[in-house]
Amino acid sequence: MFAATYSATRSAPMLANAYRQVGNHTGISAASPHKLIQMLFDGFAEAVAQARGALRGRQIEAKGRAISRALAIIDEGLHAGLDLTAGGSLAAELDELYTYVALRLTHANLRNDESALDECVALMDPIRSAWAQIAPQAANSSPYTAANA
Repeated sequence: MFAATYSATRSAPMLANAYRQVGNHTGISAASPHKLIQMLFDGFAEAVAQARGALRGRQIEAKGRAISRALAIIDEGLHAGLDLTAGGSLAAELDELYTYVALRLTHANLRNDESALDECVALMDPIRSAWAQIAPQAANSSPYTAANA
């Protein structure tokens, strides 16, 4: 379902680089393209949770860093890794979703709006869950995994 939305040859190095830039180095070099995207989704959820905690604790600098991390994951990882040509309408819809989530994250940062953070999580969680559910299929059919197993 999601496989055609991300170009493995074009986006695997870009996804790895994006994830390195947002702070998690564990397992990146050995991860499949599918796993890298899962790590980006997980990092996004973690960053938004950190932003929420910082917002509640009135830690403005920490909130800004966490939201910046979430934005980097969306813009430099998930959004930039989309293959709009091969991904068809699904990639186009994800493109629109990621653009909207980035706008809402910016709003949450500027206005200290926790409900905007909640909205971002509510929008991204179904995509994150769906991606996690296709992991066994991706592992079984990926030439990357087969060649490196």
